[in-house]
Amino acid sequence: MLVVGVKFKPSGKTYYFDPENLSLKEGDRVIVNYNKGMEIGRVSLVDKEIDEQAFVEKINPVIRLATDDDLKKDYINRLDAKDAIKVCQEKADRLNLKMKVVDGEFTFDRSKLILFFLANKRIDFRLLVKELASIYKNRIELRQIGVRDHAKMLDFHGICGGECCCSRFLNDFSPLSVKMAKEQNITLDPAKISGVCGRLMCCISYEYDNYKEIKKLMPKQGQRVQTEDGQGVVMDNNYVNENCKVRVHLEEDDEDIEKYYCYKDLEVIN
Repeated sequence: MLVVGVKFKPSGKTYYFDPENLSLKEGDRVIVNYNKGMEIGRVSLVDKEIDEQAFVEKINPVIRLATDDDLKKDYINRLDAKDAIKVCQEKADRLNLKMKVVDGEFTFDRSKLILFFLANKRIDFRLLVKELASIYKNRIELRQIGVRDHAKMLDFHGICGGECCCSRFLNDFSPLSVKMAKEQNITLDPAKISGVCGRLMCCISYEYDNYKEIKKLMPKQGQRVQTEDGQGVVMDNNYVNENCKVRVHLEEDDEDIEKYYCYKDLEVIN
């Protein structure tokens, strides 16, 4: 079955829809049925071949290409959502709810208003939902998110100078640990390995598996090895270049030298 991929947010997940008889291209704005409501999204890929049997839920069709009126409605929805964020925060403050409302969105058909908030603990927001429902006359959904999710919503730049990975292309957050930094010999200074969200930077996981594998293959620091120049001791390892710095004693010259060797050219002396 040929489908098109649609994203509802630039760095969000891709969802598949049946284009039916529509001729679509990447970048087209389309109206689809999603999450029990009508939504507007952007085509991110076309002519994707999938096994329909592998999907639990039915593949919904694309309803239509977005018209100028649809785009105007989407723009108004976004403006109204910004106002809803302010209203929600004001009412939360009046109810003494310790929460920070950081984002909001209406579904395209305005059947639901979704508001995202930060909080240090669980919040009983039932009364808040009732008050908001009486104002907007539709379904209200409050979602508590974490600081990493919040950073993903914002256009921040990391210490590398590039746009944060979470807001640029990451769909999901992988578990991170300080062990990952240790394995890669990265500084453990919190200021240097923390992202703008205050948590460990997502990028420390990108090469972690490679480091784990190459460390299994390369001799350890302090091990004696046989080199083409004689026996020596491993002083340091460069896991990126896959070579070892070895101190070798040259018998003929009766002197020690330090030289880099490819780990594949070394034989560990037991």
